[in-house]
Amino acid sequence: MPKAKREKRADAYARAGVDLAKVRPIQSSLAGVLSSTFEARKGKLGEPAIGIGHYAGLIDIGGRRLLAMHTDGVGTKVLVAQEMRKFDTVGIDCVAMTVNDLICLGSEPLALLDYIALEKEDAELVAQLSRGLVTGADDARVAIVGGETAIVGDLLKGIDGYGFDLVSMGVGVVKKSALIDGSAIVEGDAVVGVASSGLHSNGYTLARRIVSGRNMDEEVEELGETIGEALLKPTKIYVRPTLDAVRRREVHGIAHITGGAFTKLTRLVGERKLEFKLSSFEGASAPPIFGYLQREGSLSDEEMYRTFNMGVGLCLVTPLSEVEAVVRDYRRSGFEAWTIGTVRRGEGVQVGTMRIA
Repeated sequence: MPKAKREKRADAYARAGVDLAKVRPIQSSLAGVLSSTFEARKGKLGEPAIGIGHYAGLIDIGGRRLLAMHTDGVGTKVLVAQEMRKFDTVGIDCVAMTVNDLICLGSEPLALLDYIALEKEDAELVAQLSRGLVTGADDARVAIVGGETAIVGDLLKGIDGYGFDLVSMGVGVVKKSALIDGSAIVEGDAVVGVASSGLHSNGYTLARRIVSGRNMDEEVEELGETIGEALLKPTKIYVRPTLDAVRRREVHGIAHITGGAFTKLTRLVGERKLEFKLSSFEGASAPPIFGYLQREGSLSDEEMYRTFNMGVGLCLVTPLSEVEAVVRDYRRSGFEAWTIGTVRRGEGVQVGTMRIA
């Protein structure tokens, strides 16, 4: 990671408009309120099988299986697409953000619904979004079985009339005996990182602030492409190699590195006194967009690891004895992977000497 002029405060993301310290209490409060609805299904088909706050919700559908459900969107990455007038890749992101979370519980994604909100009627825009959705669904081997389109011009204002938002909701299934919820994680486990393609779909409020005023079509030698191309690179879909891994190997936990970056690892252990000690990803070939944003935004290393995936889009927690096999399996599937840390007694997440959670 290139050295950068450090800000006195590691709160660039908050000043850009996303204050995670304020978001988390809101999420916690919402989860507490919504959990009161669990009682209605207690002892019945559809009884919740996990608390709110993991990567997906789970309900008991009888027999040996659980139904996993998740919903997610693309976020302000859609504004980059609007600025570039390029809409055929964000559908991949929309699929990826849902299916990559579903697999974090060991579930196999089955089907998706999509929600497209538009500033105004635009058939060509929807056609391009659809192409991305189909590409992502084919990669994840899921069916898109329906959805909703809404024209909400009074609510949604985009760039030059191209305003839209894109969300998906997905379901998957997992055998009760194969559920991966982090409860098996123990001191001494290893953390394997799987490479990202770039920013994926998180941190764009800060990334866009950094490049504000720059031409998205500007070629940057450091990036090897235009700024817009680097920012629009679609999220990798990890479904196939991850399902293979959980069927063949012993996996104790899976974390999709999205909003909040590596702080997301803490949800795998809850209140248990376990800490994730990560290296600074030495040997990782992180896409150059990360170094570019750090330098241009004068961001501290701490801010980078709290906000961005830093070239690691998925983490698997496994016994040390499984690491070589897991890494080898991902590489055979065309995904770069390597050991990035260990689990030890403690609390939170540490990267190098930096405490980030």
